Amino acid sequence: MEQQTTTLRRSFRTNLQLGIYKVIDPFVKILIKIGLTPNAVTTIGFVLNVGVAGIFILGAEEGNRGDLSYVGWAGGLILFAGLFDMLDGQVARLGNMKSIFGALYDSVLDRYSELIMFLGICYYLVAHHYFLSSIAAFIALIGSMMVSYVRARAEGLGVEIKGGLMQRPERVVTIGLFAALSGIVAQYIGGNYKLFIPGIKFHVFETISIFTIPIVILAVLTNITAFNRLREAKKALMKLEEEGK
Repeated sequence: MEQQTTTLRRSFRTNLQLGIYKVIDPFVKILIKIGLTPNAVTTIGFVLNVGVAGIFILGAEEGNRGDLSYVGWAGGLILFAGLFDMLDGQVARLGNMKSIFGALYDSVLDRYSELIMFLGICYYLVAHHYFLSSIAAFIALIGSMMVSYVRARAEGLGVEIKGGLMQRPERVVTIGLFAALSGIVAQYIGGNYKLFIPGIKFHVFETISIFTIPIVILAVLTNITAFNRLREAKKALMKLEEEGK
């Protein structure tokens, strides 16, 4: 049952990716025509993520606690930068420019991009005294890195481990979408909106929760994904050892 669910999830994810590729392929062909290499596209995505961190840091230094416009703009840029994660691979495929170093360069800059993005998020949350949310963001960062590390380490030992609830595309979409949404909603209900329930002394929801609750969920699911990959790797490695005897 678990294997069937995993297969269906991977099939849905693959079909979704193929659908997105059909939409972006015309743009990819334009990038190839103007001479952009896959590594150049990867670098652009990295620079955009540096910009994301810059917006969060600017929001921490210049904005106030109730001003979520910086979070909203950062979320939009996260989604735009995430598009380049898909573009570089397609440029390599359609432009026949695949290379071993290109794959390494893409992976390294993806990790740097994610680290820098979370640096900006944590800086913003700490600066505006969302300490518990900043801890959740840091735990989400740990989980994100371990998801990638377990896969890379397993591949180094000869087994391929993929799948999971929170791979990089899902992480990017989750953070970017809800960051942008929190900025939009704040324009209508205010960034300082708080929801109280009679009998409870503290508020149970505030506008920035639209951004921080998904981060908490991300903190849980990324680490679950990492542990699941570790479990899958253990099974695959034990099978290899048995076959080698």
